Amino acid sequence: MMRQDKEFAWHSLSLEETEKELNTNFHVGLSSEESKRRLEASGPNELPLKRGDSIFLIFLRQFRSPLIYILLLAAAVVLWMNEIIDGSIIIFVLVFNALMGTIQEGRAQNTLMALRKFVKTVAAVIRDGKEVVTDDTRVVPGDIVVLDEGSRVPADARIFESYNLAIDESALTGESVPVYKENKVFKKDILNIAEQKNMVFKGTYVVRGGGRAVVVATGKHTVMGKISEEVAAINTEVPLRKDIRYLSRLIVLTILAIGAGIFLFGAIRGDSQALIFRTVVSLLVSVIPEGLPVVLTLVLATGIWRMAKRNVIVKQLQAVEALGQARVIAVDKTGTLTRNELVVREVFVDGKKFIVGGTGYESKGEMRLEKRIIDPPNHPELLTAGKVAVLSARAKAVFREQSNTWQVVGDPTEAAIMVFSEKLGFNKDDIENESPLLGEIPFDYKLKHHATSNLIKDGRQFIAVVGAPEVVLEKAEKILKGGKEQPFTKILREEVELVFREMSGRGLRVVAFGFNEKPVRRNDKSSFAVDVENITFGGFYGIEDSLRKEVAEALRLAAEGGIRVVMITGDHRLTAVSVAKSAGIFRDGDKVITGEELEKMSEKELADNLDKTSVFARVTPDHKLKIIQSYRRKGDVIAMTGDGVNDAPSLVAADLGVAMGNIGTEVAKEASDLVLLDDNFGSIVAAIEEGRSIFKTIKKVILYLFSTSVGEVITIVGAMFLGFPLPISPAQIIWLNLVTDGFLDVALAMEPKEDDLLKRKFSRPNKYLVDGLMLRRMIT
Repeated sequence: MMRQDKEFAWHSLSLEETEKELNTNFHVGLSSEESKRRLEASGPNELPLKRGDSIFLIFLRQFRSPLIYILLLAAAVVLWMNEIIDGSIIIFVLVFNALMGTIQEGRAQNTLMALRKFVKTVAAVIRDGKEVVTDDTRVVPGDIVVLDEGSRVPADARIFESYNLAIDESALTGESVPVYKENKVFKKDILNIAEQKNMVFKGTYVVRGGGRAVVVATGKHTVMGKISEEVAAINTEVPLRKDIRYLSRLIVLTILAIGAGIFLFGAIRGDSQALIFRTVVSLLVSVIPEGLPVVLTLVLATGIWRMAKRNVIVKQLQAVEALGQARVIAVDKTGTLTRNELVVREVFVDGKKFIVGGTGYESKGEMRLEKRIIDPPNHPELLTAGKVAVLSARAKAVFREQSNTWQVVGDPTEAAIMVFSEKLGFNKDDIENESPLLGEIPFDYKLKHHATSNLIKDGRQFIAVVGAPEVVLEKAEKILKGGKEQPFTKILREEVELVFREMSGRGLRVVAFGFNEKPVRRNDKSSFAVDVENITFGGFYGIEDSLRKEVAEALRLAAEGGIRVVMITGDHRLTAVSVAKSAGIFRDGDKVITGEELEKMSEKELADNLDKTSVFARVTPDHKLKIIQSYRRKGDVIAMTGDGVNDAPSLVAADLGVAMGNIGTEVAKEASDLVLLDDNFGSIVAAIEEGRSIFKTIKKVILYLFSTSVGEVITIVGAMFLGFPLPISPAQIIWLNLVTDGFLDVALAMEPKEDDLLKRKFSRPNKYLVDGLMLRRMIT
């Protein structure tokens, strides 16, 4: 009972085995007492999301850096030498740096907490033989859940009743097309989520039909919960933090070598050991760039302030700089490149192909024929396509001002068809007032079509049929040709099928439509039946998930900056390539790797193919993680964008994770380093430019700080070698360090951003943040 094993294949069990395994009853459900007992045993049905840190913990975290440890040690030594003012200055600098970092991270954390949706969601379950509504956190294994159109799936469950049930699983799989579910046993033990047609998963939505299912996993044991745990187990540093760690080690080794050399040479020369010790300590304190943490914080905070004005939340100071170093950006298709809003982009009718303009679910868009903008009323064939669309579609898209997003009520495909009719000027309510509905055949995944019958003038009915092309073509006896209905001959069928293959080959989801008119005999109820035989074939609706308008320009700028963009998606190969071509990601000669091919590849084979591949299609979350880790092993700094639960592990594994603020799931936001509040993909390119500016500024500051330190070392070492007395005393060294490093480096940090950073070649220095040219300039 209550088995929630990680690898347990619930999809492979029969209903009798499932019922017995969960010790439940499909008809009466659990009793109230049993559900309470199971809730205590299994815990609430919640995801293990990370709690926010306290301000004190955030403050302490600012000291977690090797450079800070060195400076704290230096402060302790200086205070031990009774240089109270100098030691206090170092400590003040460190505390000031920590306060600035705490303010920034605290603000980011509070903003993200405010973004979380604390709205309680409920679930309909069968308890004691009755349907009751309960908080979804109280759902337990063995519960019978009732799934209705528009409801959210509260837990992972095995379906035992399905009435044309379609689920939007895009948050988990990345596929924008709803998945139809059925009560069927799949004997294969290992199936990916997209293939488990008899299972529903926590966090997905019912877009059509209904059904009942028995809960098999809750909370952290669900697919979504397991992904959350994987995210927590992955630990990836942003590049700047690693670079500072390497730089700190270099500083430690350098000052130890310099200190030992000067102390040894002074002892040989016979200088006072006390004086040499004070000089060495003072010189070493001078060499240590205590101004660097503050300057880094100032540089990063300035960049973050500029990013905040562009609706980008930066969760860690160092994160924004990482984008400047990015060599590769891996983007998810659904919701990132595309709006996750289906749109009718082409209509083939009467031998003509009309191009439909507009964005997403907005009911505005021009119509084109052979690249010319047309006036729809002058094209009766196009109006026929619109009439079928408005009469057959039962879904609609509603704009939510609070979230600035569209919400579909019903099937997304039908919503897209409805919006197409609205672009032509049709209004659903007005049409049905004039032509009332007589009958309907709801869409069924077995029938693969939806049909309606409406009363029109002269006592006739108009039958509209929309569905899978093979089904509509099979039922059609006539075709609309030259504005008239003509016999659907074999030659005409071959021509139409050729158009279908051509549209599908470009990644469009093709839906066919047909129609018929026949008399209605008011005294004969049988004539009200929706007759879908012997219809006239009208044409095809070519549907796509529309690209975000800012994507093309953002990708162009990324290419100018020498940054490769690759697409990783759960969608089919053809769809993925079509979208990637439209966006400018896929070019002739590029390779496409599918999840199936990825499974068979070794790490070396994958690494060898990365530079030639721009699209990864039909991939699972595990595949995404494998791809990201392969890029990192290759030495590429990689940024990953995403919005779904399935993106979370790769968002964490990437050098920089970027989540969408509006459509992004809470798991994705938790896993990311940056959150785009307006979901604007173009903001990523702006962040890349900001990151490059930050990196160049950091290089300038390091060059300046170490140049002054090297000057002091050369002065003292040179004097000792020449037999001269020490030209500057320990107190003067500390004072010079304060005057030169304490003010002028801040001025460098606040310099305005350089122009055309994306158009210039960006070469990242080695891991120590210091390259050969910088070293030569320091010494010179």
